[in-house]
Amino acid sequence: MQSIALSTIPGARAFARAGSLAAWALLALLLVTLSAFTAHRMALEAAQQDLMQEVEHRLELIATGLDGRLARFDFLPSLLEMTPAVLHLLEAPSSPALRDQVNRYLSGINAAAGAEMLYVLDASGVALAAADWNLPDTTVGNDFSFRPYLQEALEKGRGRFYGVGITSKRPGYYLSYALSSDRQTRGVATVKVSLVEAERAWGKLPGTAMLLDERGVVILSTHDAWKFKPLAPLSADALADIARTRPYGDAVLTPVDWVTIEQVASHREIAWVEGVEKLASSRSVNADRWRLVVLDDMAPLRAAARNIAVIAALAGCVAVLLLLVAYQRRRGRQALRAGQVALQAAHDSLESRVVERTAELREAQAALIHAEKMAALGQMSAGLAHELNQPLAAMRALADNACVLLDSRRHDEARGNLQRIGRLVDRLGKLTRQLKLFSRKPSGAATPVTVRAVIASALSLHAERLRAAGIRVEVRVEPPTLRVLADEAQLEQVFINLTGNAIDAVADAPVRCLRIDATECNGRCIVNLHDSGSGIREDILPRLFEPFVTSKAAGAGLGLGLLVSASIVRDFGGRLSGANPAGGGACFSVELELAEPVEHAIHA
Repeated sequence: MQSIALSTIPGARAFARAGSLAAWALLALLLVTLSAFTAHRMALEAAQQDLMQEVEHRLELIATGLDGRLARFDFLPSLLEMTPAVLHLLEAPSSPALRDQVNRYLSGINAAAGAEMLYVLDASGVALAAADWNLPDTTVGNDFSFRPYLQEALEKGRGRFYGVGITSKRPGYYLSYALSSDRQTRGVATVKVSLVEAERAWGKLPGTAMLLDERGVVILSTHDAWKFKPLAPLSADALADIARTRPYGDAVLTPVDWVTIEQVASHREIAWVEGVEKLASSRSVNADRWRLVVLDDMAPLRAAARNIAVIAALAGCVAVLLLLVAYQRRRGRQALRAGQVALQAAHDSLESRVVERTAELREAQAALIHAEKMAALGQMSAGLAHELNQPLAAMRALADNACVLLDSRRHDEARGNLQRIGRLVDRLGKLTRQLKLFSRKPSGAATPVTVRAVIASALSLHAERLRAAGIRVEVRVEPPTLRVLADEAQLEQVFINLTGNAIDAVADAPVRCLRIDATECNGRCIVNLHDSGSGIREDILPRLFEPFVTSKAAGAGLGLGLLVSASIVRDFGGRLSGANPAGGGACFSVELELAEPVEHAIHA
């Protein structure tokens, strides 16, 4: 029996070709799908990383401002222990004269400090005197024994508490301090700090910010509907404690609709918040008592990743089509080699069809890329216009212009735009590093510190104010290697305070100049800061380093900057003084111990 080859059967050959084409089509589909999936994943991860870096800067900015505002009033209650009238009132609470004297004293201090309320409680928790003594809903006479800050102050000396005021119905942060005399606790001084201004400032930043207390309840938020709501149901013990201490007033503690989807990294997760996918980033503040959370919408990131995936899929399709064209051309060349004259006409026809198909494919490719580019630009413009703040507007304009220049093949001009964008990013990074350096905690140990470097760091933090006010700064350090024994962060704080006061002093002066001289004298370092302002008022000069003595408007300053600076300098064996020199203006002198003899520093 004669065997017949399968390839000689026309139907079998067609079936084999169909199977081969199906396999190639499936492989092409897999490659296009894989390229789209990979592009989507890489684009989403890159967008998340960029967002996380921006959120980290935002968290640092918010946390620094919040901790700074709380620390500003941390000392205020303890100062009342140095006021004899307050202690006399605690010993004789029924004296109308003492009560009136303390009421007026508290009102004056509170007006200068800018706190929301300042009051004094006896040991049982009854308010004896307050800054709002003359108002209808005064704190005086109310019983605050149920508040945790009273018990904490009586037991530990200090107390802290955030809650809604009993008389004012306004939330605030309470700082308490036990007042003692003759080693016996007589009462408690309490200051209430409003965080409304800090919360209002958060609204100018991208995303949604909220602050959680130790129970996980939202106490501050740029989204008003979440205030005094927990992120998770509270335990029975927590609810009982809330009912006893009443921190949230009459708020209904309904949890926020929050479902965690994925833990992206430490202190970062993706969650559904009231049906919207959000990236939640957090960090602790207020000495780990609270948690600051920033929410950013994931929809723009996923939309951008989808657009990139579509572009990758289209690019894969174009690549497959180009491979098909190349394959067809190869077959044409093989056909040309198999015949000569007889196949010449077929060769010409095939070349013509290949050229036409290539032109059509390229035209379709250009149209698809252009349409997708315009759609992506529209979505990105809408997202960026909603998310970016003013400092990044210049970067957006330069980036858009660079795209136009690249399309026009003006590569040198496009490179110039990209370099300008890099300089803007460096500028923002420099500002962030300066804020981190400014917020670092001092070590308190005295080490050799270069005077020129500390002065330069202080001036750099005031650079924008100096430029805006048109103040000329002259710095002279002789020798340039002059070093003193101090803590660098604390000494920098002293010069920041003195420089800020000098800027305020010369803001309205006809000649605006600040001169800083540092020299060695009799084995000590003397730094003089001389401004061209109107000088120190005669009534303030004898009391320059007393608490709450200031020439600034109420709320503009506490009158404690010079007191704190003098205390820092004194801790390192130095002295801070101020005077009105004969030439006009004011001059503050900082005297510190040298780290080493000057001749050694010169030959070092």
